[in-house]
Amino acid sequence: MEINQETIAHLAKLSNFALSEEQSQSLEQDLQSIIQYISQLDELDTEGVEPTYQVFEMENIWRPDEILEQEADREELLGLTREVKDHQIKVPKVL
Repeated sequence: MEINQETIAHLAKLSNFALSEEQSQSLEQDLQSIIQYISQLDELDTEGVEPTYQVFEMENIWRPDEILEQEADREELLGLTREVKDHQIKVPKVL
């Protein structure tokens, strides 16, 4: 994968970051170093090695679904927000 200023500009736009020219150049060098370091894994001989999906045994621990009493009531929680409409928290439109 080639990292250049065009790639950095695209990533910054997707991430909604504003980068200075200096930051952009530094980031390009850092990403190239990271990719070069990670690409060393391509040199490993993994012939006959089984894929590892988990390195230790894990087991789901299920608990009953319970509604517990809370210390704060609805009105106190609504009082912490900026705007309330019809006894609900009003948030900015996302889409």
